[in-house]
Amino acid sequence: MIISAAKRLEHLKEYYFSVKLREVKALQDAGHDVINLGIGSPDLAPSPETVQTLVAAAERPGSHGYQPYKGTAGLRKAIAGWYARAYGVTLDPETEILPLIGSKEGITHISLAFLDEGDGVLIPELGYPTYRSVSEMVGARVLTYPLVEDRGYQPDWAYLYGADLRGVKLMWVNYPHMPTGAPATPELFDKLVAFAREKKILLCHDNPYSLVLNEEMPISLLSVPGARQVCLELNSMSKSHNMAGWRIGWVSGAKDYLDAVVKVKSNVDSGMFLPVQEAAVVALQNPESWHAARNDVYRRRRDLVYAVLDRLGCRYRRDQQGLFVWARVPDAVASVEKLVDGLLYRHHIFITPGFIFGDRGDRFIRLSLCTPENRLGQVLGRLENVPVDELGQGK
Repeated sequence: MIISAAKRLEHLKEYYFSVKLREVKALQDAGHDVINLGIGSPDLAPSPETVQTLVAAAERPGSHGYQPYKGTAGLRKAIAGWYARAYGVTLDPETEILPLIGSKEGITHISLAFLDEGDGVLIPELGYPTYRSVSEMVGARVLTYPLVEDRGYQPDWAYLYGADLRGVKLMWVNYPHMPTGAPATPELFDKLVAFAREKKILLCHDNPYSLVLNEEMPISLLSVPGARQVCLELNSMSKSHNMAGWRIGWVSGAKDYLDAVVKVKSNVDSGMFLPVQEAAVVALQNPESWHAARNDVYRRRRDLVYAVLDRLGCRYRRDQQGLFVWARVPDAVASVEKLVDGLLYRHHIFITPGFIFGDRGDRFIRLSLCTPENRLGQVLGRLENVPVDELGQGK
């Protein structure tokens, strides 16, 4: 390069999956059949009506121009209707919903909108790596807060109330929790809102998993009285509607907060493709039977993933929600990194190490449910009669 990269990149690592998937591709290019249990990218299709709407809209000559930065009125209205049905939450589609090109971009937009260099950000000790990387990218000061494993991975309230939170402006939370699958509860959300109100911290809730393998009524943080004064909630159609590659998400909350976010967004993109928005409107009308059928598929796959984990000697909870299963490796495995590499290079099975979600994940692995049953059966076949101590020896 004829110039140096920005200083903000000095401590920013390339996303783990970006690196590891290159290794997977190299093995595939060499003729190996790698089974990917690492990525939460749904392999199931959106509803047929969704795809048909996309095709029909794309064939219209007038569908290909720039679109409003705040999305179409039809999409915002459909999101509001879905929130009312799914969560019992009433949102004003004109002022309290901002569509995004995937909720991942919302993490960056929110951070740019509210954080100056040196401002504090609370992120969970186990959580989506992007919370930390984006916080560091904008020059914020990251404070990690503990989650208590034997209390359903809820925040350590004694720690939070005893910590020096001067200068902290924002807190990231995510329930149902990724990677652990810990569920959301009304009591937890009440505590979070009360904490944010007392400490005057903007609570940012990332909520993409609430419809996946959730046997209870899905919950939105915005259902808590007073939450809109202190909270933004991200959501998306990636996991709940099998539309990860479509990049459709949104942020919901009070108008003043969304007005700040749209100042950033309007300088970054030029709106979402109209046919995608029109298809999203249809997808948001999917009946309960469609969601139930999707969850039935994931339940069958989860049983096979349990069998894989049993074969590896792992321990795990059976009440996890979302697209993954989080499991503790046996004590005999000296290194999770070597276990992951041993599975990949010796048996051509890719799984995710827990340490990428935080230091306290160093004895855990995460397996995705986005793999067909026949392929999961092949995983079990490849691991038959393989000693666990051999798997922990690396490449």
